[in-house]
Amino acid sequence: MGQIRALAAADIPAVAGLFQKAFRRTDAAPSDAFVACLRTLYVDHPLVHDSLPSLVHESKAGISGFISRHRLPMQIGGRAVNGALFGTIMADKGAGHSLIGPKLLKAALAGPQDFSFADTTSDISRTLGQRLGCTPLPSHSLNWLRIIRPTQWLADQVTQRFRPFGLLAPVAGAADDMLRRRIHPNRPRWFAHGAQNAAKGAATTDIGAEKFAALFLALSRRFALQPRWDCEDITTLSRQAMEKRLFGTPHFGAVTDQHGTEIGCFLYHLKKGSTARVLQVLAAPGVEGVVLDALITNAADKGAAAVIGRTEAWLMEAMLGRRIGFTNTASSMVHSRDADILAAVTRGDVLLNGFVGEQWSPMIGNRFE
Repeated sequence: MGQIRALAAADIPAVAGLFQKAFRRTDAAPSDAFVACLRTLYVDHPLVHDSLPSLVHESKAGISGFISRHRLPMQIGGRAVNGALFGTIMADKGAGHSLIGPKLLKAALAGPQDFSFADTTSDISRTLGQRLGCTPLPSHSLNWLRIIRPTQWLADQVTQRFRPFGLLAPVAGAADDMLRRRIHPNRPRWFAHGAQNAAKGAATTDIGAEKFAALFLALSRRFALQPRWDCEDITTLSRQAMEKRLFGTPHFGAVTDQHGTEIGCFLYHLKKGSTARVLQVLAAPGVEGVVLDALITNAADKGAAAVIGRTEAWLMEAMLGRRIGFTNTASSMVHSRDADILAAVTRGDVLLNGFVGEQWSPMIGNRFE
């Protein structure tokens, strides 16, 4: 039946091959770039820790299953705790063992961590996790979407499947410019964002990874359950998160109020004329809506057709009335026996998703041919 053990560096080529079978439906050898990425991500990464290694299932035929784990050093009420960030889980269907996936997840949940968290679970993984005692987090499991240039956004969606439609982009852009000029700023529309819309009482400044790290650290202190990171840790993750070639150019922003006080920050990727993909947004208490408006306006000014991000509990109320739509493509879930952690999660007093999740990973937003 095989055994479950910690991932070793020598396993990486086999794990890459398993990725090929499980997700790309091919037996073709993985590229050197992909193997190197997995080695960096699961062996050499700063969030890899000996106490919480990724796990493999090994049978007579070799590596037949894998689940990734990264250590999340966190704190709650001044008490240090450690989370385990779960990512990819996969099994070789040809290995003849239908329980490889459940066994891997059960073994990973039984580790020394104070809580386990995943934000990219499929419907199958979510159902399996619930059977093993995990709790789904609906307010962390939705993609939010704000359309800015509707014709351009629709053309971009079609072009991703049928490239010749890209020739319509200039026409779509001109049509949206006319539409946006006609939208009154005090009358928000579901499928457009007016050219005159602005974040009232706020200003946005382009910043770098180091400044973003400092703001991330300061603004995350509002949460009961927060990362136990320093600026260097966040800067490292930020620079890794910048490299998402399929999503476009990274944009870091700082938001200040009318007094010049820094009240928010964000990071998104954008290809002009396409969708701005928000990886992280943070705001001081009470000004979540102002920061959200500043983020959307900033992306609109840089040519975004739409803005998409992942919901978080603390941001949900601010989204009301802002003509934002929601979809679900992957779910977040948590597992813990710590009463303080579960209480913080239940009331939404946590920083999860974004950097405290898997979205910084180079596996998201890149190709490795």
